[in-house]
Amino acid sequence: MARTKQVIGGPLVIGGRTLSLSRAIRAGDFVFLTGQVPFRDGQVMTTGSIEEQTRAVLDDIKTTLGEGGCALSDVVKAMVWLRDRADFPGFNAVYGEYFPEEPPTRSAVVSDLLVDVRVEVEVIAYKPVAG
Repeated sequence: MARTKQVIGGPLVIGGRTLSLSRAIRAGDFVFLTGQVPFRDGQVMTTGSIEEQTRAVLDDIKTTLGEGGCALSDVVKAMVWLRDRADFPGFNAVYGEYFPEEPPTRSAVVSDLLVDVRVEVEVIAYKPVAG
């Protein structure tokens, strides 16, 4: 039986504009999430500490994974972009709270982000499809 991709979550809308990307896609036993930046009350979170922004990102990732039948414990790979190298200790402390046991593999880089935030995180989860 051929499996097709499944879009997870509704469209991403910022400032009344629908973005041309999906929140997440299930492809077979894998769920791929789009890079997540911090949101609060439907708006990009351009203020706040690295810890606050990291919590916002990881909470949204947890919610989106849940919509796809996954949990944070199903994450096998994370890619992290930080605007400032000095933010890594604060980011890493919060990240460790969300992945306390058997954390996923992870890459992290410092980069100029396309929106005015301190962090962006993208994850891949593995959760076999029943049947």
